[in-house]
Amino acid sequence: MSNQSMSFKGLRLLVVDDDADTRTLLTFLFEIDGAEIITAASAGDALEIMSFFKPDILISDIYLPDENGCSLLTKIRKLEAQRGRNIPAIALTASAFDEDRNRALLAGYDIYRCKPIDLDELASMVASLTSLKQYA
Repeated sequence: MSNQSMSFKGLRLLVVDDDADTRTLLTFLFEIDGAEIITAASAGDALEIMSFFKPDILISDIYLPDENGCSLLTKIRKLEAQRGRNIPAIALTASAFDEDRNRALLAGYDIYRCKPIDLDELASMVASLTSLKQYA
């Protein structure tokens, strides 16, 4: 990351991606600045995690081994609505197809970005969606 840092202290993230390297990279990126992260390799795992973890933001791939990330978001948003919450969501995927982008945004993802992504940009998006303040 750049010399300008973000404080993610107290922020809770759920990262869902079937790629282990992506999960490891995002865990490192956010934990180093104080966030609590739980990762899942599938939609089923993510839904199980949601039973005990209340993330402030979701970062998810849209192509998961067991279910589409768009249907996962629909289930998570329904669960969160029952809890009186609404969490922001970022789709982070290798797919650059317009139809995938449109489907993800229609499903409720706040932001759609293709891999590889600039880590500073991702950190800024998370900070913006969760109303965190930057510090130098």
